[in-house]
Amino acid sequence: MTNEIMNVTKDKSGLEYIEIDNDLAEAKIALQGGHVVWWRPKSTAHDVLWLSTNARYEKGRSIRGGVPICWPWFGQHPTDGSFCNHGFARVIPWKLEDCVKLKNGAVKIILKMLPTEAATKQLTYDYDLELTIIVGHTLYLNLKTTNLSNNPFTIGEGYHTYFYISDIENIRITGLENAVYTDKFDNFNRNIEKNAITFKGAFDRVYSNTSNDCYIEDEKFNRVITIKKSNSNSTVIWTPGKDNAIEMGDMGEKDEWRRMVCVETANTLENSIVVYPQLSHSIATEYSVHDY
Repeated sequence: MTNEIMNVTKDKSGLEYIEIDNDLAEAKIALQGGHVVWWRPKSTAHDVLWLSTNARYEKGRSIRGGVPICWPWFGQHPTDGSFCNHGFARVIPWKLEDCVKLKNGAVKIILKMLPTEAATKQLTYDYDLELTIIVGHTLYLNLKTTNLSNNPFTIGEGYHTYFYISDIENIRITGLENAVYTDKFDNFNRNIEKNAITFKGAFDRVYSNTSNDCYIEDEKFNRVITIKKSNSNSTVIWTPGKDNAIEMGDMGEKDEWRRMVCVETANTLENSIVVYPQLSHSIATEYSVHDY
């Protein structure tokens, strides 16, 4: 399907994609997972999102790179390890509800997650999940959860976003100074981040009770990526390191992992969200690029 503001394509695996090319930016969105695979504003010299050259485009599997949606839990399921890591929203079909061109030239896409048998087994409450994506000079995402049941339920959520960088040891991340973090590579101990974040190896931390925006400062690319967020009180910073990247198998060719870092707008751990009956909760993020 094609119109003046978007094109819907299908690959050899049967996965469908929305492709957008306007005066401000280009983007590709997989309908499986409501997953922004790629986005680049036309004012930038380099990609903003990282996508693995070994990403697997298969039904029921999340694509390695871009902006995977984590919902209705973040990380492992709290009680059943057999359920999909980071929730099922990123591996099941979504439906295109609307696509409109805005006055500023950006394109707004609205997607709804389709209920499947697998999803119903993993979350028995009645709900509605809607994702709004605005593709323009910035990339804006808003994930809205509506509780259609008669009981409250608890969710973890987030955007597991992979950002493209010059090299993991060239960058630093600011905005999380003085935040409390839980460190996966230090037996989940807690500490306080005192300085800007830099990297020398594998890194996986959840920063809790922080609504601060974050900034990826990349001097070699002469740019700063800004990650704005709203209704999010957790931020996750992750890079796998060499050994973990090799074990994962879909992190790209040798050392390709060095060209990415995940800065994840989230609500997890003690910041998980209770959604009350007949009410909605939204988590939003917006990405932009500026000169260093």
